[in-house]
Amino acid sequence: MMRARDQATTPPRTARYVIDGRPVDPPALANGLYIVATPIGNLRDITLRALDVLAATDLIACEDTRITRRLIDHYGITTPLTPYHEHNAAAARPKLLTRLAAGASLALVSDAGTPLISDPGFKLVRAARDAGHTVTALPGPSAVLAALSICGLPTDRFFFEGFLPSKPLQRRARIAELKRLPATLVLYEGGSRVAACLADLAAELGPRAAALCRELTKLHEEVRRGDLNALAAHYAGDAETRGEFVIVVAPPEQLAEPIDIDTLLRDALGRLSVKEAVAEIAAVTGQPRREVYQRALTLSKDLALSKDEGFRDD
Repeated sequence: MMRARDQATTPPRTARYVIDGRPVDPPALANGLYIVATPIGNLRDITLRALDVLAATDLIACEDTRITRRLIDHYGITTPLTPYHEHNAAAARPKLLTRLAAGASLALVSDAGTPLISDPGFKLVRAARDAGHTVTALPGPSAVLAALSICGLPTDRFFFEGFLPSKPLQRRARIAELKRLPATLVLYEGGSRVAACLADLAAELGPRAAALCRELTKLHEEVRRGDLNALAAHYAGDAETRGEFVIVVAPPEQLAEPIDIDTLLRDALGRLSVKEAVAEIAAVTGQPRREVYQRALTLSKDLALSKDEGFRDD
């Protein structure tokens, strides 16, 4: 009798979630990988489709099971969780692909917001697609778009940089590279480094218009606008720095001098392949990639010819 009880199978999990006290039975889910956006703060920002998938999927892969647990417990979801983050991805990814190959469905979430935006996951998506599995996006919250929508700065063209380097010299160097970019910049930063980051932005970019968005969608949400010098001075004092920040910086009103594409390309071609050089200069200047590519081909031929002639003269 003891042996029979030991061998009894566990009852199947009920795929269900609860919203405003009402239980919901989601539709059955097809095999595949689902990229699910989750709230960046307010748990009610979850979409109904995301709840359907999180409740019906066989497994949820997440950066931190403790953080995702708070979300699924809030909605009465019992789907098992498994960690998937930058430190265990190489070992965890083959196991997840095996589950997909066996016909399972799998949801990928980040700690907050849209997966793969400054979060791990692209290698899993690539491997799943390479193996022939369906990959489905469930759009939703994103700190980048939330900040852009309320900052009052140009949004027709923006560049998402994510986190700048933590070391001062590397951070200043990267800001200098972004200086000429004709687009609104969107950065992430933690509270412990936000003052230093703003000081470096002000030093490199000058008094550009900017906005600092802290704890978006959360109880203590704060949006502070001003130029970079004023914001740097404010956060150099005793301003509240707890939480997570999105920094939005306006593009330069105009470049101090005309862009010399040839000079930029010659420098890039000395360091990079033609393809890489074109990508870099097109991003920095905003010039059409096709035009930059044609000019790069001409310059690369001239450079090669100059090297040949110099060799013959020797």
